[in-house]
Amino acid sequence: MLQPLRSLALTCLLAASLPSAAVDASALKPPAGAKVAIVMFADLECPECAHAYPLIWNAASAHKIPVVLHDFPLPRHNWGFEAAVWARYFDQTSTDLGNAFRKFIYANQSQITRESLQQWVQKFGDDNKAPVTLPNDPDGRLAEQVKSDFALGQRIGIEHSLTLWVVSNSGVSQPLVEEIKDRAQLDQLIEDMLKKAQSASTKNIKGAAPKKSLAKNTRKAG
Repeated sequence: MLQPLRSLALTCLLAASLPSAAVDASALKPPAGAKVAIVMFADLECPECAHAYPLIWNAASAHKIPVVLHDFPLPRHNWGFEAAVWARYFDQTSTDLGNAFRKFIYANQSQITRESLQQWVQKFGDDNKAPVTLPNDPDGRLAEQVKSDFALGQRIGIEHSLTLWVVSNSGVSQPLVEEIKDRAQLDQLIEDMLKKAQSASTKNIKGAAPKKSLAKNTRKAG
């Protein structure tokens, strides 16, 4: 994993040189079928991310919206990239297992080192009856997925490993960067975006052609 970390170092420095005004999250959208979602760029070695992770999932559950996770491991964190690849490894079994691994790593983050990461991965695998095989990414496909997420963060203009938005198909919230002070802060963003999404949906319905007119036109065409 040393080579991916080195290759990320230069790209991270380029991202850090972007002014905050360059941040443009307009490309971020909720998954198909969802009106609103939380989109989080995170690093498994980031303490702020560890604090935010359970708050994010609790808020998402309360509002019944999905969470979209993107990897943004910073080169100064010497095991974050490798941990992200392991998360992708468990995602292959199920996204629930991958997210459980992320939660496990965040919960034990303060005890993990680069040297002990593999032991924590094995413990998670044993506790969840999930096989842990080495090499975990023989063709480099999982590492490429992590780097692709990082590149997306660069294009948006992200500078911090904890950056999140609440997004809808009609817009994005103001970003929360570096820390989430409490659940209420996130709840307010979600509620605001849900209202905006509902308003946009209502306008679209009002602007649509009446069904009877459409049916009549169809018959004429036939």
